[in-house]
Amino acid sequence: MSGPVWKLDLHPVDPLPERTQKYLAICEEKLGIVPNVLRAYLFDMAKFDGFIAMYNDLMLGESGLSKLEREMIAVVVSSINHCWYCQVAHGAAVRALSGNPALGEAMVMNYRAAPLDARTRAMLDFAALVTEASAKIGAPERDALRAQGFSERDIFDIIAVVGFFSMSNRVASATGMEPNPEYHSQAR
Repeated sequence: MSGPVWKLDLHPVDPLPERTQKYLAICEEKLGIVPNVLRAYLFDMAKFDGFIAMYNDLMLGESGLSKLEREMIAVVVSSINHCWYCQVAHGAAVRALSGNPALGEAMVMNYRAAPLDARTRAMLDFAALVTEASAKIGAPERDALRAQGFSERDIFDIIAVVGFFSMSNRVASATGMEPNPEYHSQAR
């Protein structure tokens, strides 16, 4: 593995378990890289396994939310939290999934400037409020999502994605996690 991925002096388990090596090989095959966020967790297999289990469930698992919608939520949360790693990585995912580089940039800079339909704007406004002041969420905020066609499960999934990225942003920022350089040129 090349270069530092964060500013803490923690080292990967040596040797990595076979299942972990296989998982990283799949990442390399599908993404062309091993995301630095995964490399950062390799010092503790329980933390690595927990992180990928939650990420895979929330971002890749069954949901009424599309992968693009979940990535857009990740970028809005990461932008509010000023998480360099996640803004770069998930901004690239929005560019790739939407086929629209300008949308990915708008999501990172200010999602409110992006040309979004009413449903998507309601979802992202809700995600922003959960990020900034979750204790202020009440029936009117959830009702606004229901009025846009979001199911109870969708609302839970929005909240869960916000919660996961709020935690991930803090870990990435506080450890000085660096985004993979490849993300900067993807889907442009």
